[in-house]
Amino acid sequence: MPPHRARHVYAGPYVDRASGLRKDPAWLESALADPATRYVPVWRSRSLVRLELAPAAVLIGRDAFAAVADDDLILLGQFRGTACFAIEFSAEAPPALAAVGEFADLRLTGGLLPPDEAGLLAYARAMVYWRERHRFCGACGAPTRPTSAGHVMACTRADCGTEFFPRIDPAIIVLVTDGERALLGRQASWPPGRYSTIAGFVEPGESLEDAVVREVREETSVEVVDVEYHSSQPWPFPSSLMVGFRAIAGATALACPDGELEDARWFTAAELAAGTPALPPPQSISFRLIADWYERRTARVLADEPGARLWTLQR
Repeated sequence: MPPHRARHVYAGPYVDRASGLRKDPAWLESALADPATRYVPVWRSRSLVRLELAPAAVLIGRDAFAAVADDDLILLGQFRGTACFAIEFSAEAPPALAAVGEFADLRLTGGLLPPDEAGLLAYARAMVYWRERHRFCGACGAPTRPTSAGHVMACTRADCGTEFFPRIDPAIIVLVTDGERALLGRQASWPPGRYSTIAGFVEPGESLEDAVVREVREETSVEVVDVEYHSSQPWPFPSSLMVGFRAIAGATALACPDGELEDARWFTAAELAAGTPALPPPQSISFRLIADWYERRTARVLADEPGARLWTLQR
């Protein structure tokens, strides 16, 4: 399988979403009463994982947490043949589940987990984030209530009744090359030496390809040609879909006119292999775009290069 065809972390048919069961009260009642049903805890956007020995997601039973209203649960679907719900914990202190795992940032731990478990945790995180931000009607301001097993937030005011559905924010992410070099930039808040591909949100009335051209021009002053789709990745940090592209630079002069980036540079394949710069997390589409370009040029695996520097979990 070519590198750019390999499945991204957080992507794939890791769960049967069982959308037809979200409005089936009898099935939902039976699933919630079933002791085999599993729950995915999310505390302050962090996911419950076990990182020692073989890293894994920690799914819990109903007996592991205090009474929670059924409306506060979000049906994720069938995971490994078992009904699975997300549950949000929002207290200042994490719930008393330290004996079974720790609440960690999925951005750092997702690449360590089995792919289906990473995808399930990402799905739960995204749903909890969306629901947190739709507790009130955007049309009239009245409180909303969850319906369809947590997949719809409906206005409680009778003469409004607006329904809100989960949304994602499409963003483009692109590796621009000039044949011999790859264009990477860095934000001032990132760890020292870390660079990544150019990315930005798609604006209303804009195609994905147009967004690629605009974002690269705004952030680096480079004009691109020959924009080509690569792949996409769910990125629930907090609620994006990253749509990846490759593009060729029409001119290579650099500047950072809009202040989004602290710096932008051209890097050769040899510099990437030698650790200049430090690269994005290996589970990100950004790293996949860079690695795909490198591996097509060198026939070597970038992550295996002794000098390559990848941003990984530090413990």
